Amino acid sequence: MSSRNSILAALRENQPELSVLPSLAGPISVEADPVEKFKTLATAIGSKIFEVITFDQIKEVIMKQFPAPARIISSFEELAAIAETDIKVINPHLLEDTELAVLKAQLGVAENGSLWVPELNMMQRVLPFICQHLALVVYKKDIVSNMHEAYQVLGNSNTGFGAFIAGPSKTADIEQSLVLGAHGPRSMTVFIMS
Repeated sequence: MSSRNSILAALRENQPELSVLPSLAGPISVEADPVEKFKTLATAIGSKIFEVITFDQIKEVIMKQFPAPARIISSFEELAAIAETDIKVINPHLLEDTELAVLKAQLGVAENGSLWVPELNMMQRVLPFICQHLALVVYKKDIVSNMHEAYQVLGNSNTGFGAFIAGPSKTADIEQSLVLGAHGPRSMTVFIMS
């Protein structure tokens, strides 16, 4: 028997006993108003929040904050007048000059102010992290109280890659100097749509 086969045989023989997963039953706090809690926490961690009804309102905010010729990329066709909406980029380095990315979040989590963005909504996996500024659009009805509810909504979806994103990128050194945007967007805007 080869060394490889003997190692694999030893691994097969020495498997741990299967154990039942623990019950998640217990007191799980549910927010009376998850949208308000989400707004409070998202603001506390550095996001700017705008409640909007239409994409025209989103356009107004974007045009005030990012005048032309800023490169804006969006997954929303409704923003085609001010953003690139049909990128066919294979080389992610070609996105390095993106000033703002506007993407759809599948859901928001009130307890930590984060938003779930599956790969399908990212256009390019690196886009929410390489852009200078990130804006996510979430529908009010898609904001849940806690991570337990979030994972119930997400279930066993086959999204492959996705990320919970909470606020702008932050890092601090040992002297506690906070730096925004060192490893991702320098700012994050959340549009909560009715």
